[in-house]
Amino acid sequence: MTTHQAVTEALADQRIQKNKKHWKAFNAGEIPADWPLISWIINENMLSKDGEDHTRLRRLVSKAFTPRRVEKLKPTVVGIVDSLLDDLERAATESEDGVVDLKALVAQPLPLTVISDLFGVDERTRPELHRLVGVFFDQSVTPEEAMGTFFEMWAVLTDLVATKRAEPGDDLTTALIAARDEEDKLTEDELIWNLVLFISAGYETTMNLITNAVRALVAHRDQLDLIMRGEVEWSKAIEEVLRWDGPGEYVPMRYTTEDMSLAGVDLPAGEPLLLGYGSAGRDEERYGPTAGEFDVTRQDSSHLTFSHGRHYCLGANLARMEVNEVLPRLFERFPELDVTVEDTELSASPSIIASGVETLPVRLKG
Repeated sequence: MTTHQAVTEALADQRIQKNKKHWKAFNAGEIPADWPLISWIINENMLSKDGEDHTRLRRLVSKAFTPRRVEKLKPTVVGIVDSLLDDLERAATESEDGVVDLKALVAQPLPLTVISDLFGVDERTRPELHRLVGVFFDQSVTPEEAMGTFFEMWAVLTDLVATKRAEPGDDLTTALIAARDEEDKLTEDELIWNLVLFISAGYETTMNLITNAVRALVAHRDQLDLIMRGEVEWSKAIEEVLRWDGPGEYVPMRYTTEDMSLAGVDLPAGEPLLLGYGSAGRDEERYGPTAGEFDVTRQDSSHLTFSHGRHYCLGANLARMEVNEVLPRLFERFPELDVTVEDTELSASPSIIASGVETLPVRLKG
């Protein structure tokens, strides 16, 4: 599904569900166990639940993932940003040509540090977790690598839960362990699966949103100037980035539960649907003939990047907060910052799920 209308209808239609039990080919044994996207299908977190199962999980998890907890993180995020920008400037000074990788030095460590602090991941485990999440989103790996990565991540997060049970802390893992609704609580598998979802999605998407925003703003200096002069709010510019070049292209998978028509297309029951959030954001039928243009003054920058309705992303506020703290500080400190290669020369991330680049070489001063 690639149009805004089709994606919107699919997100709202109760005849389209997330549970793999509705996928005819999966139930017929036609999807191999080592398929690279298998962990996106067989998971037991909110991403693959419907109806009461989804409501129950979301209710339990949201008890831990509150806006108040995100707001309390803001001073910590500011401190992390300032420290990373110090590291960026130091690396540029030490570089022979002044070129540094903004992704590796800022966009990557910021959400990794924030999500690790949020869930109580220790310093020793963070590099390993970063490696595993990177492979998790990489569709160029072999089926064996994908399966091995999944088991490694499961082991790391199982150890995290065991540690937090033995030594509870002021973190989301501890909060998820304790989350209850009367006599109901997360099962062990539900707990680990939801950690997989929150940690991987919370890190990868924010990292790509930062790099995509920097690329967009540097390529449109006139619009960056409007923001720097205070004529356009940073929050408005970030929403336009989310619409025009959001951090996600597709999210597997949704399934038709009966023969139906969607956005004028007839679909049989039991078919998988891959929703194109990236293409929906540039749909001319929704945004007009300038849909493919980046414009921070656009009147309507609404988007589906964080999904819509009952599966709306619980981490949307955290992602927005991080990006809204790093971008102003980055460009206020380095107003001449520029990407050193043409956008077409950057290597895209090897993923149909994530939308980003492998590296982002920049020079801080003109």
